[in-house]
Amino acid sequence: MKKIISLLSSLIAAAKNVLAFQLSAGPDPGQKLLQLKKDVSANLVNNILPFWSTRMPDDVNGGFYGRIDANNAARPSAEKGGILNARILWTYSAAYRVTKNPEYLRLATRARDYIIAHFIDREFGGAFRSLNANGEPRDARKQTYTQAFFICGLAEYARAAGDNESLQEAKNIFELLEKYVLDEEANGYYEVFTREWQRSRDMLIGEKSAVDEKTMNTSLHVMEAFANLYRAWPETRMAERLSNMVVLFLDRIIDTKSGHLVCFFDRNWNPTSRIDSYGHDIEASWLLYEAACLLNDRELLERVKAASITLADAAVQGLQPDGSMVTERDRATGRMSTTISWWEQAESVVGYTHAYQRTGDEAYLNTAIHSWGYISRYLVDRKNGAWFSSVTPEGVRRGDKAGFWICPYHNGRMCLEIMERVPSLARHLSGSSRDVI
Repeated sequence: MKKIISLLSSLIAAAKNVLAFQLSAGPDPGQKLLQLKKDVSANLVNNILPFWSTRMPDDVNGGFYGRIDANNAARPSAEKGGILNARILWTYSAAYRVTKNPEYLRLATRARDYIIAHFIDREFGGAFRSLNANGEPRDARKQTYTQAFFICGLAEYARAAGDNESLQEAKNIFELLEKYVLDEEANGYYEVFTREWQRSRDMLIGEKSAVDEKTMNTSLHVMEAFANLYRAWPETRMAERLSNMVVLFLDRIIDTKSGHLVCFFDRNWNPTSRIDSYGHDIEASWLLYEAACLLNDRELLERVKAASITLADAAVQGLQPDGSMVTERDRATGRMSTTISWWEQAESVVGYTHAYQRTGDEAYLNTAIHSWGYISRYLVDRKNGAWFSSVTPEGVRRGDKAGFWICPYHNGRMCLEIMERVPSLARHLSGSSRDVI
């Protein structure tokens, strides 16, 4: 036990050193931000999106391939995941909204048309979890996590293209969640249902037993989906449901003792795990704030601002001296993960830029830039495009380039968030480096 405590203390100390990374050295914050924006913008338009635009479209069966392996070879027979396709839709829709590049709208429309034609279940409603390569349902279960991303992607397309049909499809899925998935007694949303919307106890997102009835991860992306739907459909009822999700995080999902998110719960929100998921901590820190900003509730926003920084500080425990962030630690055993996954690194850049934006503390900005440095060195595939999905402790890059979970969403969203945040943030910095809130 003493060895575990000693090791953990060393890791936390190293992480704190990362957070204080070169505070007094280098250019001023405005220059750092502008350089970060320049770097990630170039990565988005010259690396990430060209890979997905040229290698992923399936010109035989329509839509997009379900997988590209580590050797950059498409696997035409791979299943087409709903999460993958919904995230492709979100990414190209958001890229078009931000850049106005018509090529991105063309790819977004391709994704939207395929989703509406093949993924939407016209008999029972909602969206299938996956399709066969030829577009027929393979996994017809209605997973709440997957439904959330279809809401998010369809709402984003509606925002970008002004498309009422996509907005209506997003609203339809939302109504199904409210009808079948919402736990009206204990609050929150259950995880998995059959095609016909009968509740199932299938474990699809890391649950360990039937006791795990609700998850932080699904709740996070339901909140994100509701926020994006509210942007496209600013109705009072939608605001109420979004506010409910924000308060659920504040009151139930954030552990006030540790500052981390609790990953798994029973039906009544009693914690059932002791996993600290650092990538989700830092991702939630900014998604929670963005959701609250939409609600025009000053008191709630103040609560969320404090919680946002608490989460960002808790996630520091996963940071390593080279700028990377490990996935998680099991507090019950002390086991820390060692492989570096692509998505946590992207979330670190956004989350710590956001923490700087909220506080003016340059340590957060330097942490974001240090994280980008790791990404640039180890994850960006400069020869073939896109990012490697993981890196071993020895620095070996491995994993599929695209797949059921591997999408242009976390890294694409990171780039777009920085591109949107930096101009206004840099304007504030023309005065004082602390006047950034």
